[in-house]
Order: sequence, then structure tokens, then C-alpha cells
Amino acid sequence: MRLDGKTAIVTGGASGFGRGIAEKFTAEGARVLIADRNGDAAEEVSRAILGLFEQADVAKDGDWARLTARAMDEWGRIDILVNNAGITHLPQPMEDVTEEEFDRILAVNAKSVFLSARHVVPAMKAAGSGAILNVASTAGVSPRPRLSWYNASKGWMITATKAMAVELAPAGVRVNCLNPVAGDTPLLASFLGEDTPEMRAKFLSTIPIGRFSTPADMGNAACFLCSDEASMITGVGLEVDGGRCI
Repeated sequence: MRLDGKTAIVTGGASGFGRGIAEKFTAEGARVLIADRNGDAAEEVSRAILGLFEQADVAKDGDWARLTARAMDEWGRIDILVNNAGITHLPQPMEDVTEEEFDRILAVNAKSVFLSARHVVPAMKAAGSGAILNVASTAGVSPRPRLSWYNASKGWMITATKAMAVELAPAGVRVNCLNPVAGDTPLLASFLGEDTPEMRAKFLSTIPIGRFSTPADMGNAACFLCSDEASMITGVGLEVDGGRCI
């Protein structure tokens, strides 16, 4: 029960890595509010973990105001924030990505972190404690060709994590990020271009451990970084990648 009594907001918590994190947090004693654009899926997961849910677009300031207010009304505090929601573009030459795609990627992967900080950080500062976890990617550490603007958005998240950590440490708030390799989640086909046995085998050949990351892998890593066991860890980008970035 490493998160016993803690409260947490997990964005993109209705599926994939976010669901794995929400389930692990609940198993370790936390109360979780799942935020996801897919309200039906968020409600389903919230029932399974006996948590809360809100349908929300993390790229909208008003949705963050509502999320924060819901958490504060229900719990009176926010101990943990997990910025997990993210999107990508299909693998293609950088000049072929449309402006609309670029704007959406930066809005969901980068602006969402800015908006979450505007609303959640004041509550954490007032409490004198908190843990923020941004879900970045190995793409921000070791960029892959044909995913240039997705790579850039995740590199932004890694730098933002370190900048936030330095500024918020005196206030008692820790900020870290996870850098997962591609996982067997609904986003996998978007990363690969097409989800075929041949494409999977090609990608797996770049991962020394020889498998994709799983929601459980992410949940375990997130639980540690957001627990009091990691009280001396801030500004870290933890690679959950089976050796992909070595």
C-alpha cells in the first residue's frame, strides 16, 4: 500500500498505459480520478477501480479548471498528477505532416502539461507537497525517423519536467517523467504505421529485452516515482524501455 491515502488525477486513464497506472495506483491504496476524452471508457475503468471519472480534453483550459475543481471538491487536495494523455502522427516525412496535425500534437503532448500546471500546481504549493509525473517517451531521448514532430513534443516534455522540478522543489513538489518504449496499446499501430507481424518483429529487434512495454510496467514505475519511497528523486526521466535507448 505504497500510495495509501493518496489522491491522484490520471489523464488518458481509460486505456493503455494510463489504465495500467490507474489500476496500480488503486491497488496501492490511492483514490484516482480518471480524465479521458472517451467518457464511456473512463466511466467503465472508474467503476472497475472504484474511482472517479471526468470526460475531458487535456488541451482545453476550461476542462482543467473543471478537473481540478472536481478533485478538490471530492478530496480537498491533489497529491499526485499524472500527465499521461498523448497522441502521435503517422510515420511520414516531416514536411508531409499537416499544420492541423502538428497543432494537435503540441496541444495534447505539450500544452496540456502547461495547463495542468496552471491549475494543479497552486493546490500542491498550498499543501507543501505533491508529485507530478509526465509520460514522455524514448522518442524524446532517441528520436526515430519519420516521427519528427512527435519526437519533438516528447523532448519538450522531458525538458519541461526538469524545468518544473527545479522550480517546484523548494515548494515540496517533485516532478519526474517516464520514457516508455512503444507498448502493446491502442497507439501501437500509429507508431508503427501499420500493425503487422513483420512491423512488430522489426521494432522488437531494437529492444534488447525483446518485448513491448506493458501497462503493468508503466504502472509499477509510476507507482515508485509517485510514492514517498522516491522522496529524493526529482527531475528524472526514467526509461522503461527494455534497453532500447542504450
